[in-house]
Amino acid sequence: MNISFIGGGVMAEAILRGILSKGIAAPDGVCIGEPVESRRRYLTQTHGVKAVAGNKEAVRGADLIVLSVKPQSLPEVAAELAGSLGKEQAALSIIAGARLETLTSGLRHNAVIRVMPNTPAQIGAGMSLWIASDEVSADMRQTARSILRTLGEEIEVHEEKYLDMATALSGSGPAYVFLFIESLIDAGVYMGMSRDMARAVVMQTVVGSARLAQESGKHPAELRDMVTSPGGTTAEALRAFEEGSFRATVMKGVVAAYEKSKSLGGQK
Repeated sequence: MNISFIGGGVMAEAILRGILSKGIAAPDGVCIGEPVESRRRYLTQTHGVKAVAGNKEAVRGADLIVLSVKPQSLPEVAAELAGSLGKEQAALSIIAGARLETLTSGLRHNAVIRVMPNTPAQIGAGMSLWIASDEVSADMRQTARSILRTLGEEIEVHEEKYLDMATALSGSGPAYVFLFIESLIDAGVYMGMSRDMARAVVMQTVVGSARLAQESGKHPAELRDMVTSPGGTTAEALRAFEEGSFRATVMKGVVAAYEKSKSLGGQK
């Protein structure tokens, strides 16, 4: 399979690593349209792929075109590529907030897949939600699924509203987790631990807790109760969290991100 990328940034490189490692495409079947010369040189030297400055040149002969530019660059890229994609080609977009209607009208091409990935995809631990237009073939849907599974877990949805929800929950979610990790480390330092020790303790605690929640299949509330002894230290900490409206604040933040995602996509 021949795959082209429009934009050669961090997420594009994560996808590139995945498709090369799983043999979905060979290096000589990949072309990347990237305006920065130093980045083109890096991608070519590191992965053995072709990298060019022009987007129209990049998409020529590709079966799948991955759109991986910043949202503000989409109008320019779409105008450049409008009408140049053939019926046998499909476009896969990881551009935040860019809805199917925006992509199909901008590209003047109906076979489009919209994906909401997240940054843990860089280490194969990502979460991607995606939707495909009706014009995307069954074979191309399977190819998209295979590509996204190289990045971690994937869920295909059939209503676009879920991608805005995923933007707020899994797309922005790593930032919420990192903030929580940072806060725990700072608490350790405040109590007297060295920062290195606090970081080691917190990182393993977070990783272990996530794995336990995932692999046990138990409800998070049940797992929390297993740690919380009556009148104990955990109960005291949880009381303080609730006094600070921890749960409500998290929900409020996620909903704010959801509303922002909808507004970026032109929804009310």
